[in-house]
Amino acid sequence: MWDYSDKVKEHFFQPRNAGPLPEANAVGDVGSISCGDALRLMLKVDPETETIQEAHFQTFGCGSAIASSSALTEIIKGMKLDDALKVSNQDIADYLDGLPPEKMHCSVMGREALQAAIANYRGEEWSDDHEEGALICKCFAIDAVMIEDTVRANNLSTVEDVINYTKAGGGCASCHEGIEEILAKVLEERGETFKAVPVNLHKDAAPKPGKLTNLERIRRIEAVLESVRPQLQRDHGDIELVDVDGKTVYVSMTGACAGCQMEALTLQGVQQRLMEDLGEMIRLVPTRAGSLARATSQP
Repeated sequence: MWDYSDKVKEHFFQPRNAGPLPEANAVGDVGSISCGDALRLMLKVDPETETIQEAHFQTFGCGSAIASSSALTEIIKGMKLDDALKVSNQDIADYLDGLPPEKMHCSVMGREALQAAIANYRGEEWSDDHEEGALICKCFAIDAVMIEDTVRANNLSTVEDVINYTKAGGGCASCHEGIEEILAKVLEERGETFKAVPVNLHKDAAPKPGKLTNLERIRRIEAVLESVRPQLQRDHGDIELVDVDGKTVYVSMTGACAGCQMEALTLQGVQQRLMEDLGEMIRLVPTRAGSLARATSQP
């Protein structure tokens, strides 16, 4: 497993400024349900001074995504908007005493959410540029513009760096050649020469699930669900384990979480955490009254 700093753990288990901000006059939404991380950043900005008075977030993803979002809100409170725009993803990582290289994309998402929120406040149409260039990574829908901008902003030099900061190339290796071409272009601009280095996509894989007994596996699933319940309960919702059938985990979404517009996003985030914790593919399925029997009876 990755080595998380004490500060990352602190902001994951006790996130600051989590939940809706009713007085928000600036909102930024970034991320993708398909890749398991999504973030909504809400700001209360003083119109006279353009100072950020309050900052809240709602995020669904891994522990690093939650910690990065929490850290971002603490960093920008009290800042003027122009100063906040200067906050980089590295500033977020540094505030947390570092992030594992494989999780740096979480800090990148925080920076983008901040840019989106400030654009929203100013009545501007913010674009993350993810659809303006040629699509390089089809697994995570990452295009050339985002990869090139991230390589420049963070002085990246290898395909593995790009995977860690953007996820591009982390699903399969079919796009690695395209990533290498972008790296070669940017490195040439810096007066450097790109050197291809083989990438092992599975070197940090979690332990195989076969090492866990069924009881241990269920307890791990329950522990993950318990870790997300406080965040859902703050929004007047909840999640409970109903059953585990192989790689399918059935849960009950109750309260405000049941049937809400964010339910799919919530489930995707929890599913991502389960897969990260167990090191296996997991399908998270919500159940309704009487639906579990029907679902499990299907061939």
